[in-house]
Amino acid sequence: MSVHNSTLEPVYVYQVPVRLWHWINALAIFVLAVTGYFIGSPPSSLSGEASAHYLMGTIRYVHFVAAYLFAVGLLLRLYWAFVGNSHAREIFLPPLFRRQWWADMLYHVRWYLFLEKTPKKYLGHNPLALLVMFKFVLLSLFMLGTGFALYGEGQGADSWQASLFGWVLVWFGDSQSVHTWHHLGMWGMVVFIMVHMYIAIREDIMGRTTMVSTMINGYRMFKDTRP
Repeated sequence: MSVHNSTLEPVYVYQVPVRLWHWINALAIFVLAVTGYFIGSPPSSLSGEASAHYLMGTIRYVHFVAAYLFAVGLLLRLYWAFVGNSHAREIFLPPLFRRQWWADMLYHVRWYLFLEKTPKKYLGHNPLALLVMFKFVLLSLFMLGTGFALYGEGQGADSWQASLFGWVLVWFGDSQSVHTWHHLGMWGMVVFIMVHMYIAIREDIMGRTTMVSTMINGYRMFKDTRP
């Protein structure tokens, strides 16, 4: 968990690999959401001969490329959690069994609902943001598992995707159920992005704590000395 802090001096928090993962991940999720939407709700047929265009094939190809980028990025991010600083691993290991952490999390819920006047300051994620990010990691694993299960179905039973993720289809019962849950997971990602952006921008303005710029240059700075 991040340490409490109220200094005006910039503190280096997020290392380069963490920041690169954040922005590459954001791009991959955007592409996956857009292409995934059109895969679930295909656009109207194009005019002319089918041989003259390959719209859905291109959409699926872009979706698959973004999915591999998303998967490799998460694996490298998990690796950096072991070799990076303490802030690099906090989203994977939230202190879920600490009573004070939950109390601080509820305090920040009230802060974001305008029921508290003063936020507590943290070098890394505050407890609520950390819980949201931890759920994002779990959702990412869910999306990768269901996505590669569906991909493996198309690649065939002898593919590595089917070998590693074929059990997902069995667990859900059929591929249509996996399609449905994968599609719902996409909307979960959209909701996460909206909550994430609200928390980051609001904290930057009202919490007097650098948030957006911290994910660009890596430095956290508190704009005043309120506790």
